[in-house]
Amino acid sequence: MLAGVARTTFVVEGLVAVALAARFWLSYEQAAGPALYSGVFHSVSAFNNAGFSLYSDNLVRFASDPLVCLPIAAAVVLGGLGFPVLFELRRELTTPKEWSLHTKTTLLTSALLLVGGTVFIGAVEWSNPGTLGPLGVPGKLLASFFQGGVQPRTAGFNSVDLGAMHPASLLVSDVFMFIGGGSAGTAGGIKVTTFMVLFFAIVAEARGDPHVDAFGREMRSPVLRQALTVALLGVALVVSGTLVLLLVSGLPLDRVLFETVSAFATVGLSTGITADLPSTGQYVLITLMFLGRTGPVTLATALVLRERRRLYRRPEERMLVG
Repeated sequence: MLAGVARTTFVVEGLVAVALAARFWLSYEQAAGPALYSGVFHSVSAFNNAGFSLYSDNLVRFASDPLVCLPIAAAVVLGGLGFPVLFELRRELTTPKEWSLHTKTTLLTSALLLVGGTVFIGAVEWSNPGTLGPLGVPGKLLASFFQGGVQPRTAGFNSVDLGAMHPASLLVSDVFMFIGGGSAGTAGGIKVTTFMVLFFAIVAEARGDPHVDAFGREMRSPVLRQALTVALLGVALVVSGTLVLLLVSGLPLDRVLFETVSAFATVGLSTGITADLPSTGQYVLITLMFLGRTGPVTLATALVLRERRRLYRRPEERMLVG
């Protein structure tokens, strides 16, 4: 498994690095050495969903360049799907019917979020003079996909000025960042499978089904409890962090919430308020980054390991809900 992870990482990062280095060298008048270094750096940063860039404006200068944005987006998406999905796709690429429930759920949710984010950000920001407004139609479509569908999935690059985005765009980005990417990958957040398990549970309850089904498979009740625990603890961390930042900074709620969710999901996107926060607020962000990166996976693993069989059941009693 470790060898497979290493091979996949080197192949993806190597291909993307070559594509970026060639573009920087041939089209942006960079010398071969700096172009190669920049290509490798941004390739590694993209595949690992880090979002670090060597340029002062991140990737804003490349907002209309598909030969820079698309390779980076591809690396982000592949890293965010998770290694179990990548391994299964490599083995069963031609037989989707044989894919596991995890792979089907991850691919479907990722596709829906990519399309939904692209359409929403494109519609809201199309005429915004601070974001997509100055770009041509191809540039607007590319930036909508890059900034709306890809980057909020905990990638962290930005090709438009986030501080100029509409509050509705920031809120949708908050949701996408909180959900994150696939399990056992390089993305953060509560993970798309956690989100979809809760969605399938809602659908089953609305239909009156006694069991939660998805793609012809039934989900075990421990999975539902684990997903609920991870999601609610994530909400608790985000709400607590947002409350503290509001108290110590006095900044608007939409900016503070965006900063908090970005920290929890280890995204790295910011509307530009990070440097304006007092030291207390920055310590809160540091804590959220650490808990967001290690907390969900550690908690999920601990819940699985603590699962045990009990040889008795207590009398049932129904509580009022809603």
